[in-house]
Amino acid sequence: MIALVRADDGQVAGGEKMNKIKENREKIWNIIYSHTDDADAVVENLSLKCDIKPVTAKLLYNRGYRTPEEVKSLLNNETSILRDPFGIIDMDKAVERIREAVEKNEKIVIYGDYDVDGVTSVSCLYLFLRGKGADVDYYIPTRDGEGYGLSCAAVERFAEQGVNLIITVDTGITAYEEAALAARNGIDMIITDHHECRSVLPSAVAVVNPHRLDCKYPFKELAGVGVVFKLLCAYEIRESERAGEDKFNGIRRVFREYADLTAIGTIADVMPIVDENRVIVMYGLERINCTERKGLSALIEASVAGNAKPAVPGREKPKKKINSSFIGFGIAPRINAAGRISNASKAVELFLTDSDEKAREIAYELCEINRHRQVEENRIAEQAYKTIEQEHDFEKDRVIVLSDDNWQQGIVGIVASRVTEKYGLPSIFISFDGATRGYPAADDIGKGSGRSIKGMNLVEALNYCSEYLVKYGGHELAAGLTIERDNIEAFKKKINEYARAHISEEMLNINMDADTEIEMSEVTLEVANDIARLEPFGSANPVPAFVIRNLRVERMAAIGAGKHTRLTVSCDGRFVTAMYFGTSPAKLDFCEGDYVDLLFNLDINDYMNNKTVQLIVKDARLSESYTEQRKNEVYRYEYIKGGGEYDDPENVLPTREDFGTVYTTVRHEYRMGHDTLSEKTLLSLLRGDATGRGAVTYIKLKFILSVFRELNICGVEEVADGVYKFEIYFSNKANLDKSYILKKLRSQCRREEN
Repeated sequence: MIALVRADDGQVAGGEKMNKIKENREKIWNIIYSHTDDADAVVENLSLKCDIKPVTAKLLYNRGYRTPEEVKSLLNNETSILRDPFGIIDMDKAVERIREAVEKNEKIVIYGDYDVDGVTSVSCLYLFLRGKGADVDYYIPTRDGEGYGLSCAAVERFAEQGVNLIITVDTGITAYEEAALAARNGIDMIITDHHECRSVLPSAVAVVNPHRLDCKYPFKELAGVGVVFKLLCAYEIRESERAGEDKFNGIRRVFREYADLTAIGTIADVMPIVDENRVIVMYGLERINCTERKGLSALIEASVAGNAKPAVPGREKPKKKINSSFIGFGIAPRINAAGRISNASKAVELFLTDSDEKAREIAYELCEINRHRQVEENRIAEQAYKTIEQEHDFEKDRVIVLSDDNWQQGIVGIVASRVTEKYGLPSIFISFDGATRGYPAADDIGKGSGRSIKGMNLVEALNYCSEYLVKYGGHELAAGLTIERDNIEAFKKKINEYARAHISEEMLNINMDADTEIEMSEVTLEVANDIARLEPFGSANPVPAFVIRNLRVERMAAIGAGKHTRLTVSCDGRFVTAMYFGTSPAKLDFCEGDYVDLLFNLDINDYMNNKTVQLIVKDARLSESYTEQRKNEVYRYEYIKGGGEYDDPENVLPTREDFGTVYTTVRHEYRMGHDTLSEKTLLSLLRGDATGRGAVTYIKLKFILSVFRELNICGVEEVADGVYKFEIYFSNKANLDKSYILKKLRSQCRREEN
């Protein structure tokens, strides 16, 4: 609900049209940690034995760490969790075939995807094989011209070039025709991928994918670049064995040289940051923070500086600690942009170059491409929002399916993500951009990208609709497809049939998880630093979220051109800053002086080497006890207004000072151009000091406004429930003793007898 506040434009605030789906979706706060005797005993034991704060112990408990040994292994970042790469089926075959190709100087082509996972996969394997002296090249298709995955046209081209071995990375698991064509042309193929597999696999020398139904490798959640990383480790193990060395020497080399790129691809592909991924990302971030990779250094510098051109050598570079969040929101979009609206090979060139000048040029170019992507993304999104709100049947269809001839194929996936987040529904965007005929035709091929919500597996949904699709593939929550134009309506009907059977009403709510409730005494730098030991955060190891209740809102201020809100909140005499990004004060349903519950992340604000703890608000609501108090006040007012008695200590009867305070406040707002004010705004302005002294209560305010109207002290018109339009008569004076309302109110007071 949008708060009713000052209406500077003369209209009643809160009258703007709300989105009919998003605003009606209930926000559910799920507190993960539940206080039980068993859970509390485990938390206490972890806190004592592992020297961690109780809050941190609860976070670890929520994430499945229940023994001191497990916690110490995690906090000590032990690498023993890394598993034998040969546990992935066909890994041995892949290593032997690649070694053979290197030794015989056969021509190798690496075929990758155009997203960040694909780019880093290609870069890692290319640099590794080039370092082994291999005759190796790479190829990444264009998103618009060729689309996702290996194509028969590419295989035929490789055959003409005399290629002996194709190695796919982050793609290939559904390349049945292409693998068969390669075999007919005498080309061997190794498929490395991490997407979901079907029961039948392409015919290749090796199919390395932990998702294979016959693969018993215990950790399935490697990114495409993670599978490549394990391939490099396996190769180095064999090399170490042949040289009579400790096999871990080779694994250490892989970590030292490729953990950075692997971490970037893993974070960007939203893989769970647990198990092996956590170890890889942790060491990768360490390498990134002291990187000597020229392209990566230039891209970090450009990302820190925004879209400004990177500085020339010799000038001081911006210093920023690189974490998973910076990778996800700063680095990854710039790499992705190349594949979305240009050519992903540009991003590979960045990671391969040894030239400072070329690195700066490419980094700057990627920033410019990303800026163009943002403009185009916003254009498509606004067009989509308008179409959805005008045409989509929210009662009937639970999957949003849109198509257009003028949407850039590389951008529709991002827009689908925004639409799914906004409306809480799966969405599929299909682009016919690049159609060669020049006019729409029934058999035009469109390329689509979809996003789903938790609980509806998008790949399974597409499989249900496979009769209408040319091809499809992907993950549970994100997938791609190709479709003929004439099949779109039938596809839309079919996938919504699936959705109605698999999406419950509860799934449409906004579920917001919080690890545990905490007290204000736990909002400290010491606790924040202790929690930081659980980094890196990401999917399956999210940034910890907390709930704290009954905080008094001391101050609210709009920042960032009014797009964000800075709050000062207090409890038990302690004050803390809370940042609410993406929400302006006008959209909040509380005011200064109210009491709120916050769901937030705990953050350390480091400004000029002065570190303070602050809250990053994810959601806020009026405290339940405070809301109940407000309801009681409304009930009590109606009772007294109807003639009910009250006790003198209730402090119901307004004093002359109260009348003066309210009048002065209303007159000031009126002179500032605010002639329409809500009860919440008035109560906020009349809240008194931090202890509440001097405050005008709800009941007093209601009677004061009635007296103003009764005695014509000023114009008071209730234009909406709890919203008043005022007119100040600057020459009017009134005798409060003539008020019938006040006389009646005095007569209703039960006074204690001496």
